Amino acid sequence: MEGGTFVVIILAVIVLIVIAKTAVIVPQQSAYVVERLGKFSSTLDAGFHILVPFLDVIRYKHVLKEIAVDIPEQVCITRDNVQVHIDGILYMRVLNPERASYGINDYQFALTQLAQTALRSEVGQIELDRTFEARTAINAQVVNELDKASEPWGVKVLRYEIKNITPPKDVLNAMEKQMRAEREKRALILTSEGERDAAINQAEGEKQQVIKASEAKKQQQINEAEGLQPPYSPLRKRRPRVSERLQRRFKFPADKKLSSSAWLSNISASSANSQRRPIPSSFRRAYPMSAP
Repeated sequence: MEGGTFVVIILAVIVLIVIAKTAVIVPQQSAYVVERLGKFSSTLDAGFHILVPFLDVIRYKHVLKEIAVDIPEQVCITRDNVQVHIDGILYMRVLNPERASYGINDYQFALTQLAQTALRSEVGQIELDRTFEARTAINAQVVNELDKASEPWGVKVLRYEIKNITPPKDVLNAMEKQMRAEREKRALILTSEGERDAAINQAEGEKQQVIKASEAKKQQQINEAEGLQPPYSPLRKRRPRVSERLQRRFKFPADKKLSSSAWLSNISASSANSQRRPIPSSFRRAYPMSAP
């Protein structure tokens, strides 16, 4: 019985070892590369899998999540021959576990070295003053270069960010002096513009006061002149009619209503008796003679 128990225990241990070798649980956002007899066999995604005992071996394990890799600080020379210390951070992600396993030995180390090389190349094309404002362009160029190189490796470079740009101390002192001079210049310009605006506003105010004083004086003179003149009556004197003028001229009674022939005869008689001018032709045309 003791020998049988020992055999059972040995068999149980062997079964557990076989299960441990064959049953594999892959976590979420992970991928395992399996080799069978030293050759690539398959890629295991997240979940439970059964392998062939003593034939299948998990050779590589990859994390499919986004990975952040720190880029060490390095010395870069700008276009105007100034040395600056620049460090950054690189974000990447494994898209093809097979290529990431067999395309290159260590893709993180390779991309780190390539990022440093591409960064030095991009910084050497611009001047020091533009390195601070052209960070976005530098990052985009570095990502473009890395993406071309990492495509055969099954890795996607998502973005690259520059963390710090540190110029030499003497350059920093010169930049501080330049910024201080620019601020003093802006302060002087603003002060002079304020004084100019104040002078313009004061002159405009004095001009308006002079104009108002002259207008008030002119209005006062007009009022005084109107006070000396007699009041003006807007009613015009009615001009007498033609018949009224003729009645006054030839002394006809105003209450008599005569015809045109009687008018002309009376006017002729009056003209003959009195030495007045003859009847105008316009009146004759306006009042033609009619038969009695």
